[in-house]
Amino acid sequence: MPDIAAISLDLDNTLWDVEPVIVRANEKLHRFLQERCPGAPALDTHESWRPRIEAVLAANAHMRHDFTFIRKEALRQFMRETERPPALADDAFEVFFRARNEVELYEDVIPALERLSRHYRLFTVSNGNADLGAIGIASFFEFAVAARDVGALKPEPEVFNAALARAELDAAQVLHVGDDPSADVEGARRAGLHAIWLNRHNMLWPEDLEPPQITVKTLSEMADRLGA
Repeated sequence: MPDIAAISLDLDNTLWDVEPVIVRANEKLHRFLQERCPGAPALDTHESWRPRIEAVLAANAHMRHDFTFIRKEALRQFMRETERPPALADDAFEVFFRARNEVELYEDVIPALERLSRHYRLFTVSNGNADLGAIGIASFFEFAVAARDVGALKPEPEVFNAALARAELDAAQVLHVGDDPSADVEGARRAGLHAIWLNRHNMLWPEDLEPPQITVKTLSEMADRLGA
């Protein structure tokens, strides 16, 4: 990979395991709703919210890239159905979103970011709505590109192109790393970037996709491969 000037990183399931984060966020949201909406239907798990989220997605397909909108709209609908004040949806979302950013970084993340940042420009390209400042790692990155800001989801090239434009770099100068074969690896390759698959959990590569050029289990291994 000659002439790599920058590395873009995915966030959820690349820098942290997102599933327990969402579970905890829903639990805190449930407690908030129990306190502020007594007698309302209990929605305490990720699965219990799924039908509402899917209904909002079905009615707002043009907003699939904006997880914040989808979650807020589900909460607004909940408030309407239970005859609660509309403004309570915003308060509920803040409870959820604060917990959504209480992540536990994989143990290799900080050491690898420290190494990589000494050699490469770093930025993030994510479909999610995590807040790097709230998480405490914003200082490692020049900027963050989120799907909701672009109006498209990875693997669509618009997301990667937005990052390239902001960085003022050609695609061949950027290496993207992420956990999702389609969204991260195939999406980056289609946009002309180099790509590394971060396979932390020994997942099988999809048979319908061209195999990745490089696969690593940790960011530290990636830094080793890059000589950082």
